[in-house]
Amino acid sequence: MILTVTLNTALDLTYSVPELVPHASHRVREMSERPGGKGINVARVLSALGHDTVVTGFVGGPTGALLRELLATTSTAPRSTAPVTDALVTVAGNTRRTIAVADRTTGDTTQLNEPGPHITAGEWAALLHRYEELLAGADAVALCGSLPPGIHVGAYAELVRAAHAAKVPVLLDTSGEPLRRGIAARPDLVKPNAEELALLTGSRDPARAARDARRRGAHGVIASLGPDGMLAVTPEGGWQARPPAAVHGNPTGAGDSAVAGLLSGLVEELSWPDRLRRAVALSTATVLSPTAGDFDRAAYEELLPRVVIEEHTPAA
Repeated sequence: MILTVTLNTALDLTYSVPELVPHASHRVREMSERPGGKGINVARVLSALGHDTVVTGFVGGPTGALLRELLATTSTAPRSTAPVTDALVTVAGNTRRTIAVADRTTGDTTQLNEPGPHITAGEWAALLHRYEELLAGADAVALCGSLPPGIHVGAYAELVRAAHAAKVPVLLDTSGEPLRRGIAARPDLVKPNAEELALLTGSRDPARAARDARRRGAHGVIASLGPDGMLAVTPEGGWQARPPAAVHGNPTGAGDSAVAGLLSGLVEELSWPDRLRRAVALSTATVLSPTAGDFDRAAYEELLPRVVIEEHTPAA
């Protein structure tokens, strides 16, 4: 079983319009709603890849109730090849919504993210208890996304240490001060993008920044480089993986699909090049999907053997 943690879950709404024009009214052509937040997106992709997955984190209010209802529907959809189990912790506040407006003319997407509910000390303690119970049956864990109000900035570092105590490999995907604190707890993997790495280390050279992040405590660093793919700097070596061609579409959830590829590859004991190949193919297929946070399976299967892998040697 793979465990994903989403402390700031969301109900993801996607609106598709012919063209997004500032200061104008728009007629929405298509609309979708689905359970969201980075770790829930990761779990959905893991399910499609055939891995039993458990999601935990906070959920509450009418929006949270709808999220759980949609999660249950998604978990039993025919295309899913493995279950997604709901182990979310109920809180008093209302789960946030995120709104993506997709412009069909340009292919660009505008994202609006609400703040999450305020989490009390008692609710955080309940989450910690649930998390430690779930770690007992986990093969790996992903800690994903932003922190809701009320959660201390070292929360992910605390969760990383608990995973280490349970001897469960842990991937951290967050940003800012929670990333800085989390890396100090020595996660097995971190997956920042180039901008997050630059803010963490002060370097805009992804390779140099990744090496610096490893010195700060991360065992392995997988940097997302947008259309240029991914860069891995690990104790076993360094590699860059690139999609075979640039694609245009909705990038929402592409990084989460990459996390699913990395985590499933870890559990399946794939080589680093094969993990990166899967991660980049999934990420690209997610950009090509008409629905935010999903991936186009046909595109994924076509892209997988065509991802370009190059060994990366650090500059002297």
